[in-house]
Formats: sequence, structure tokens, C-alpha cells
Amino acid sequence: MRLWLSDGERRPDPAPARADARKAMLVGTIGWVVALVACFVFRESLQSAGLWWFAGAAITGIVVGLVGLVSVQVIRKRATQSTERPSS
Repeated sequence: MRLWLSDGERRPDPAPARADARKAMLVGTIGWVVALVACFVFRESLQSAGLWWFAGAAITGIVVGLVGLVSVQVIRKRATQSTERPSS
């Protein structure tokens, strides 16, 4: 096995994979919503164990997820607008 290849022997880099970050952000945000619902279902158990802060963590996750969804949408919209503009 060789650890070094000359530039002539190297294959070209593959094209970057296209991914939709909105789907990943949405799935994560939905996961935090499910966690928050579970916190309210098991509220008494969590409070007696001193773990009610899990609800705060879930709320924080939802807020961060929503901010992420908005930012991903804005970035996507700007990228679409920049490709539609005719170059001068």
C-alpha cells in the first residue's frame, strides 16, 4: 500500500453531496417538541427527581431549531436570488 500519490496518479475530487439542511433542522426541532411533551407527561416524576430542567432544555432546543430553520431558509433564498440575477 502506498501512502503518497503523485498529482498525475490522483483521481479528481468527487462533487460535493447535495443535502437539504431544512429537513435535518426540522427533524431535530420535532425531536425537541416530542421531548417537551414527554416532560409535561412525566412532570411530577421529573419534579420530584429534580430534573424539571429537562423541560427548559427542550424549550431551548425548540427555539434554537426554529432560529436554525429561519436562517437556513434565508441563506437558501439568498443563494437562489444570487443565481437568478444576470451578471453584469
